[in-house]
Amino acid sequence: MPWDVIVWGGGSGGIAAALQSARSGAATLLLTPGIWLGGMLSAAGVSAPDGHELSCWQSGLWGALLRELDRRVPEGLDQNWVSCFGFRPDQAEAVLQDWVDRETKLCWWNSTQLLDVVRSQDRIEAVVVCRDGVTTQLRADVLIDGSDLGDLMALAEVPFRFGWEAQEVWDEPSAPSQHRLERDPFFKAQPIQSPTWVVMGQCSQGHAPEHPLHPPQGPFEHCFDGFGLERMLTYGRLPGGLVMLNWPIDGNDWHQGLERCIAAEPDRRAELDAEMQAHSNSFLNTLQSCSGGWLQPGQGFPGKNPELALMPYWREGRRLKGLEVVSERDILPLHPQAKRGPLPLDAGGLCTSIAVGTYVNDHHYPGDDWPLAPKSCRWGGRWTGTPFCIPYKALISPSTANLLIADKAFSVSHMANGATRLQPLIMNIGQAAGLAAAMAVDQRMAVSDLPIRPLQEALIQEPQAPAAVMPIWSWPTWHADWRDAQLRACRDPGGLTDEGEISHELAAGLRLPAPDQGPSAPRAETVKGRLRTTAEGSWTLDTTKASLPLITLEPGVQALLQDTRDGQALTLLAAHNPWGPWLRVLRILS
Repeated sequence: MPWDVIVWGGGSGGIAAALQSARSGAATLLLTPGIWLGGMLSAAGVSAPDGHELSCWQSGLWGALLRELDRRVPEGLDQNWVSCFGFRPDQAEAVLQDWVDRETKLCWWNSTQLLDVVRSQDRIEAVVVCRDGVTTQLRADVLIDGSDLGDLMALAEVPFRFGWEAQEVWDEPSAPSQHRLERDPFFKAQPIQSPTWVVMGQCSQGHAPEHPLHPPQGPFEHCFDGFGLERMLTYGRLPGGLVMLNWPIDGNDWHQGLERCIAAEPDRRAELDAEMQAHSNSFLNTLQSCSGGWLQPGQGFPGKNPELALMPYWREGRRLKGLEVVSERDILPLHPQAKRGPLPLDAGGLCTSIAVGTYVNDHHYPGDDWPLAPKSCRWGGRWTGTPFCIPYKALISPSTANLLIADKAFSVSHMANGATRLQPLIMNIGQAAGLAAAMAVDQRMAVSDLPIRPLQEALIQEPQAPAAVMPIWSWPTWHADWRDAQLRACRDPGGLTDEGEISHELAAGLRLPAPDQGPSAPRAETVKGRLRTTAEGSWTLDTTKASLPLITLEPGVQALLQDTRDGQALTLLAAHNPWGPWLRVLRILS
């Protein structure tokens, strides 16, 4: 049968695109190569997501997923110290599959192989797939590549980038010079960021041994440096003591022969997969030995190897050569005091943003950390990434009129990919792609001809999962004036300040969130104590039992804590994270 929209790939952006396309009225077919559909969030096992932690960025399908997980997970999401959210892969997958089941216009075919693409001039006319031994040709008005590596894009012979770009291309401060790129063998040996095949451990009750019982050897020799055994293991702790092993310091990142991830030969790709799996299993065995059995293999996934993720965690692969490209200059703050990146504006001054990213720029390679231009600020008692915008044209190919990119293979530079590759932003990019596809089908136009303002307003006003398109710090997504603030800034981008606020004139009549307001707070407790401010601008709360660091994700709480004098008595509603360790303050009661 003909479909309005076909989405290929089980990435986090692919599932978001399929859901939003169907919710927006398009008959949508989601095709995934595996049996799960959540990509990084579930099938790849990276279920302690980074970025978009503040309540002002918890928008769209990403925010909806967080709220549903917080409602469903009995232990709560305060489970580790790398993220403010930790959940088991199967918990995220269950939510996503429930959402898919509810959509009458969405059909999901799993365990499907993409065989070929039929093109006619500037359009993809059909995809050829195999499922259950049956080969089928499928047609759609719009196709969306929702895979981590850009598989559909490559098969359709859409131009893409792979690997490094020289600093001279986009004047990116962190990129290598053309001279260095041509002469240093590192760049050929390490064409993309290192992936990880996540493996799950299971912690025993109580504390880990204070010191490793057996020192780690070989490639894992320094995996505990600077952190120690228990701190390293609770980095990715999940509910029930499951442990996400995705450790960058002499851990299970893989650095060898990465060009094979896009090889045409299936046996070369399978060889890379096998090497990554063996490396991660060896890491798990090492940690089991070092901990004296305190850490055992965990059960996180279906199948005969429940400790191994169902797919690799690809940080980078093919990247579209789009109508626009997001470079490092587009993600960095406007100047050292600014708290946002530049707005993407067209020739008429219209802002073309369809999603907001926030993550700090983070690259994974063997050896020392790659030096990166700073892209973070102090907020809420901790460091957080400064926001930036993704323009709509970065999802569009100039050579293929009915194709959109919905995952990390959209048009972005190698350097900027370090900030754009994370689950929250990819979900929101996927949501924008799905909505754009449905609107293009409804209006019978090419995706590149879709007017940007109606798309932005439809994202902001989306009934089930309203999504931010402007980088505004002051209004959390739960606040009654959040939509209005987004719409005003969208219609008048000149009213957005360098600090990520809207001007007094533009904000007339809008109320700011109060410190005693907030969303529902499962498992939060009332805590009393005296506030202490540290030299670096963090906070602790002295209680009768202990002195605990404070963090907050709420703008109203942040504003009051900044103005509270040292030593003042406070009554807080907070969630305790013993692995942070910190109190996450939701409201200030008095």
